Amino acid sequence: MANPLTPEVLADPVALTRALVDIESVSRNEKEIADCVEEVLRTAPHLTVDRYGNTVMARTDLGRAQRVVLAGHLDTVPHNDNFPSRLDGDLIYGCGTSDMKSGVAFALHLAVTVTEPRFDATYFFYDAEEIEDRYNGLKLVAEAHPEWLAADFAVLLEPTYGMVEAGCQGTMRATVSTTGRRAHAARAWRGVNAIHAAAEVLDRLRAYEARTVTIDGCVYREGLNAVRINGGVAGNVVPDRCEVEVNYRFAPDRSEEEAQAHVREVFEGFEVEVTDSAGGALPGLTQAPAREFLAAVGEEPVAKLGWTDVARFAGLGIPALNFGPGDPNLAHAPDEHVEIGKIRDGAATLHRWLALS
Repeated sequence: MANPLTPEVLADPVALTRALVDIESVSRNEKEIADCVEEVLRTAPHLTVDRYGNTVMARTDLGRAQRVVLAGHLDTVPHNDNFPSRLDGDLIYGCGTSDMKSGVAFALHLAVTVTEPRFDATYFFYDAEEIEDRYNGLKLVAEAHPEWLAADFAVLLEPTYGMVEAGCQGTMRATVSTTGRRAHAARAWRGVNAIHAAAEVLDRLRAYEARTVTIDGCVYREGLNAVRINGGVAGNVVPDRCEVEVNYRFAPDRSEEEAQAHVREVFEGFEVEVTDSAGGALPGLTQAPAREFLAAVGEEPVAKLGWTDVARFAGLGIPALNFGPGDPNLAHAPDEHVEIGKIRDGAATLHRWLALS
């Protein structure tokens, strides 16, 4: 099949968004879209192109004083009667329109059309962002080719509805367990009900007052919530164990170790097992490319209330932020869509920031 990413399509980020959406790329099935992206990038003489798995990297090497990264993931969640794309007035509907093929279109459009960027630029088109972290293409590149990620500043083209969302929250999941003693339900006094004991865990969560933290003018709101409860043996047995899974979203001024200590403090006296953790990213708005990017956007940044791959760059000491045309509230929804005006405005902003003229 002919590559749908023709020169005419690549020149128009709106047409490019539709073309990318119409290449099916549910997580773990990104080979076709990665092949198409790699093919067009290799035709650009100003780019050096490499590939690792289904992650494609392209870069300029013009001897600029600073290097910036633009990155977007190629995969989507499973379709929900929203494939292929369709046009309705000023809206493009379809799986991945918001999260985040419209953002990927920005990076691909700039990669092939901006031949003389003000900074040296590295572009990442990576796989498996929507599923378990162990598959994430950016993570795998960081492990196998960390030199590819070297930069002074990075932009993740996640959906932000055209706003700059700086840094990101950290996230942690933990299991808080209660124990008891089994007994026949008809002789309940002979046992200790672990599910009843979990009421104290829920009481602490209900009384919990989450922090609000302002960093570089960006307001991060923390949260600690029960997200799942597991317990019970049978319909006639007093249970001897109950597990409450909690999710902690923490501001980037806390390290993972500090976040874990906080969770253990909240649930002191209970067994706590941390099952998953990822640190946040500070806003990092003091670097020159970041300041110039904010000037190009012309609006004050806000905090990213969620976790994104900006944290991977922050972990390497590279300041990063999120900027994309999609509405994050529409991500993964059956009516997912993106506004054409947001695509055109965002592409113009990025061009104004990156191109020499």
